[in-house]
Amino acid sequence: MKKIGFLSFGHWSNHTAYKTRTAGDTLLQSIELAVAAEEIGLDGAYFRVHHFAAQLASPFPLLSAIGAKTGSIEIGTGVIDMRYENPLYMVEDAGAADLISRGRLQLGISRGSPEQVIDGWRYFGYEPADGETEADMGRRKALEFLDKLKGVGFAEPNPYPMFPNPPGLLRLEPYSEGLRDRIWWGAASNATAVWAAENGMHLQSSTLKYDESGKPFHVQQAEQIRLYKEAWKKAGHQREARVSVSRSIFALVSDQDRYFFGGQGSGADKIGFIESDKRAIFGRSYAAEPDQLIKELAHDEAIQEADTLLLTIPNTLGVDYNVHVLSSILEHVAPGLGWR
Repeated sequence: MKKIGFLSFGHWSNHTAYKTRTAGDTLLQSIELAVAAEEIGLDGAYFRVHHFAAQLASPFPLLSAIGAKTGSIEIGTGVIDMRYENPLYMVEDAGAADLISRGRLQLGISRGSPEQVIDGWRYFGYEPADGETEADMGRRKALEFLDKLKGVGFAEPNPYPMFPNPPGLLRLEPYSEGLRDRIWWGAASNATAVWAAENGMHLQSSTLKYDESGKPFHVQQAEQIRLYKEAWKKAGHQREARVSVSRSIFALVSDQDRYFFGGQGSGADKIGFIESDKRAIFGRSYAAEPDQLIKELAHDEAIQEADTLLLTIPNTLGVDYNVHVLSSILEHVAPGLGWR
């Protein structure tokens, strides 16, 4: 059995081919799609976070709205760039969203990747400390976020408060018990996957990672996952580690599917640079008839290692078509791979 969710980047543009012409279209359709995904039996609704772009950004209003409209589906991010965040305010936002969803939040966070503007976090009022890189700043904020999610008091109360205080130091409210155990780290390297395990975070690994061996993408990603699991076990955590990978997978079961994605079933990984000094490897997309798709996916080592698969969706094609895309995987592909 494998958990299957969708991952949406939340694009919009005033383009004649798009069903998402405005930010409002994207937000409202994201809620509608999450509701529909729960109805067809999908396990998760996840959303990417980008700043200074015509894509989904601050996630907590959307996650809260989905939490209020659904009852069982996991609701998450993949990922929140911690360089842009105030960890304490984020604890409050996340706690509220988790309480609204009755404990279904699965928050993916990371130190961040290249964005639309140069050092965009500076516009949000943040600077690395002396001797600290921007990546260090993102990881430091992540650790502060994790610490404050524990719900332990740390703030000295006012001796003359407006309202009576409980005894002792005060914590941030609202506090949502268990949320600390549902934080995921988006890792692009083997070392940060191990770091995530050591700090008790689940692992999210996307369709790219740093090229650390020259091997095929899915092999490198599987190795990263195995290193993560070993580090988790060594750290002695008393709960089960979870791992998600994301993929673009399309079952070609209609003429419309073949028109949109018939030429995208690339059998080759791609090499590029997401940072000027770091070579990255990008995993292939899958698009084929269901029987062929099952054969190809059976050889993806990283999917085999993960307990959760996030299907990257073409959100601009609208809710109905994306429900079809997800239903096709659940009905025609997942059973043949033992995922359902």
